[in-house]
Amino acid sequence: MKNFKQHGVNLTVDAPYSVVSGGGVLVGTKLFGVASDGAAEGETVVIVTEGVFAVVKPLTDVFAIGSPVYWNNATKVFTATATGNAYVGVAYTAAPNPSDTVEVRLNGFIA
Repeated sequence: MKNFKQHGVNLTVDAPYSVVSGGGVLVGTKLFGVASDGAAEGETVVIVTEGVFAVVKPLTDVFAIGSPVYWNNATKVFTATATGNAYVGVAYTAAPNPSDTVEVRLNGFIA
């Protein structure tokens, strides 16, 4: 197929803000992934849009397996709080209070 470009799981984008390897990256309002390397704002960075990642969360947030996971673009943290945040995937593992990580299965896009 001559119009095929790529599978679209790993995408090279301009970092909308400084990001560290493993950090969340929201490009525009609908494209989300986890940075494969660190990058300064405006530099190119490869983001991974699908898969399971162990990510940092607030200590007090609680996730059951299958719970929705959101991205707070203001604080740059994965969270259980839906209001004002972007839905990015589901918890692959349970994460109690207190714990600082949850494994999230990314959806590949924001609905």
